[in-house]
Amino acid sequence: MFQLTATPASALADEPVHIRVMGLAPLQVVTLMASLKDEKGNLFQSRAFYRANEAGELDLEQDPALGGDFVGVHPMGLFWSLKPEKPFGRLLKLEVMNSPFSITLDLYDSVYLQKSGVVQPTSLEVQRWFSSPGVQRLMIREGRVRGALFLPPGEGPFPGIIDLFGGIGGLLEYRAGLLAAHGFAVLALAYFAYDDLPNQLQEVDLDYFEEAANLLLAHPKIQKPGIGVISVSKGAEIGLAMACYLKQVVATVCINGSNAAFEFPLRYRDLVLTPIPSFPERMEVNASGAVRLRHYKGDPRDESNQQSVFPVEKSKGPILFIIGGDDECFNSRDYAEQALNQLQSHGRSDGRMLLYPGAGHLIEPPYWPMCYGSWTRGLFRPLLWGGDPVLHEAAQEQAWREILKFFRQNLVGSRSKF
Repeated sequence: MFQLTATPASALADEPVHIRVMGLAPLQVVTLMASLKDEKGNLFQSRAFYRANEAGELDLEQDPALGGDFVGVHPMGLFWSLKPEKPFGRLLKLEVMNSPFSITLDLYDSVYLQKSGVVQPTSLEVQRWFSSPGVQRLMIREGRVRGALFLPPGEGPFPGIIDLFGGIGGLLEYRAGLLAAHGFAVLALAYFAYDDLPNQLQEVDLDYFEEAANLLLAHPKIQKPGIGVISVSKGAEIGLAMACYLKQVVATVCINGSNAAFEFPLRYRDLVLTPIPSFPERMEVNASGAVRLRHYKGDPRDESNQQSVFPVEKSKGPILFIIGGDDECFNSRDYAEQALNQLQSHGRSDGRMLLYPGAGHLIEPPYWPMCYGSWTRGLFRPLLWGGDPVLHEAAQEQAWREILKFFRQNLVGSRSKF
């Protein structure tokens, strides 16, 4: 009788799982499949083929996949190689607190190529959580600010972080929930296409983000005097602007963003930055039918665009740029390099770039399936994000460790809390 184990069977989504099989015939070739349904019923699956050792045992921490969705020793490969059944689907966790992602692991006793259902496998369910026991989630609807605040257990005060996603809009909370499980108080902040906020983004109103920063700092469980920001894509453009203009922001992580106002004007009090123009005729459609926007935007290094570039030398604290070398959506490496040069030319050495060759645009927490392309609002075709799955996952694991370390080191007083 086969014995399939996964340890731990229930854990935070950023924790590794040790998968083993015992009771196989010596050198038996088997198939391992993983299946997940998101909250909308969309199916994501992966599979890999393995050979047991001479004792009839299989250990994914040391035994290589022979083929399937990945090859070689990848202990969490079945998780990060999950692919959507419908093309251009993107895995998102919508309900964070009370329901984990449930991933079904299926073991077949030979090379199994069917979708499912023909042969009865040995199965096991693994739960992946996005918050930990004792974390509180508070809906925020104060003044203009809309979002969800995640508070770790205990009295605090806790280092505060604002979490921003990009052009998908709405409110995404899974990264905030994970960060709260690591001891941070995190405001997942919506800024369009949510509640009574504008349905489309037409301008970046930095006063709104300052209102959110002040609201977070006013909470009795938030550590003073400053907060951090973690941000990706369009959110990273906004996050960098917050670092430059808002005194409340003292540590900033920008994942594949820009260093200037693009597409929409940026307003802050009496200041208005006009956006760098875009060139729709430069869109490219790749063989899969997805749109590449890498060359779509104007260059912030051009003399004519300097009025749109953020004054990064005015930032109040360190900035960490996390860059995917295979980002097909932004010229994110160029933007980060320009920002770092700007800092250095003003005698600042507290900017840093982590460049991950082969990583795409959407760098998520560890073990998250890479999304190569997905549908997004306002486009006639799916948007290409880029990335090589193996290199992208390695980037996600290392970047997540670096993000946690960065905030622990740079949010004032937090060092004593960890």
